[in-house]
Parts: sequence; C-alpha cells; structure tokens
Amino acid sequence: MRPRPPVKGRGIVSGTGLIVMCLAATLAALVFSLWPYTDRPGTAPDALSAQTLRTSYGPLSALDQEFLVQVRLAGLWEPSAGRQARTKGTTPAVRTAGRHLVEGHRFLDERVRGAASQLNVTLPDTPGDQQKQWLATLDETRGAEYDRQFATVLRLAQGQVFPVVAQARASTRNSLVRELADDATATVLDHIKALEATGDVDYDAMARDMATGSTRPGPAPTPAQTLPPPAFRPPPGQ
Repeated sequence: MRPRPPVKGRGIVSGTGLIVMCLAATLAALVFSLWPYTDRPGTAPDALSAQTLRTSYGPLSALDQEFLVQVRLAGLWEPSAGRQARTKGTTPAVRTAGRHLVEGHRFLDERVRGAASQLNVTLPDTPGDQQKQWLATLDETRGAEYDRQFATVLRLAQGQVFPVVAQARASTRNSLVRELADDATATVLDHIKALEATGDVDYDAMARDMATGSTRPGPAPTPAQTLPPPAFRPPPGQ
C-alpha cells in the first residue's frame, strides 16, 4: 500500500496554535497573580492613601501633612515659653534653654511656612488646646517650681513631637518634607539636650504624663512618696 502523503500546514497550524495557547496561559497566570497583589492595601509599590496629595516635589502623604502641622504648632507656643524662661528662669541653664527654644523655632517656623506655601498646605495660626494649657501652667508658677515646670513641660513636648518627625523622615517621598524633617530632627534634639542640661526635668512626672496622656506634669511627690531615681539621668551641663 502506498503511504498517505502528509497534510501540508497541519503541523504548522498545530505548532502555532500550541505556542499561542501557551503564551495566553502565561499572560493569564501573570495577570491573575498580580491582580490580588495590587488590590491589597499597602502592598503595591505605589500604594498611597486617599489623603495623599500629588505635588511637584513628590507625593505628600497624610503623615507628611500632620508633620507640617505639628512643626507649625510647636513654633506657635515654644518661642513664647522660651522668652518667658529668659526672664522667669532662676538659673542660667534655664535661661539658656529658653534661648535655644526661641532661636531654634525662629529658623524652623520660617522653614515650615515656606514649605507649606510651596506644597499648598494650610497651617494653623494659633496654638492648640494642649499648648495653651502648657502656657497657662507656666504662667501660674514662680521660682524653682517654675524651673521644674518649664523644663518638664517642654521636655515632654519634645518627646511627643520627636516620633512624628522621625516617622515622617523615614517614610516621606516628598523632597521638601525630607529636608524639613532633617532640620526638625536637629532642632528637637538640640532642645532636648538644652532642657536636660538644666537638671530640672522631672523624669518621673514626665513618664507618668506620657503614660496617661496628661497635658500637665503633676505635683512633685512628698519626701515619703519619693520614688527611686531612674536608671539614667543626665547630670546638669550634659
């Protein structure tokens, strides 16, 4: 029997179809694997919240905006506290700390207002309720008690804003916020050191207030209630 000649084109058609089917299956697998990934919050490379603003300096996240507001709020009350300390403080170290507050925020407030203007962010014009309570606390005290309240309240304030500054610096994708965070980090650290150098920071009261969310350091404990000193307390002048 004479063998049947092969059908021309059947092998070509079958091979091409197989290749097309394989490519389609591969593409479908890629789309299927990427779809749930990009749909998960926080997993996509460009995942940004609804509060993120697009600017020419990079995305401006909700945290970036909160950072700008917190820096501005600090600049609305800390210089007033610093000027007061330069007249009411009973020691050179307290008066020096007051000068650091005034000079540091003179520079930083100018920087944050400039950045906010370029980023089209509205900043507050008056201190918040917490800041007003702190100023009222300082207005009420005199003498050595004033030194303690000033150093403790302002040190507490630095401790509250510092994590916001650090988190903004670590996560921001905005070049203006990054530069401002660098300046804010240096300024807050300088203020912390100047306040601790007074030797008047009540670390026990500050720890209690940070734990309870209080806005005003409590009264100094009586001798019978005095707690053991913390493990580390910087001596005056360091």
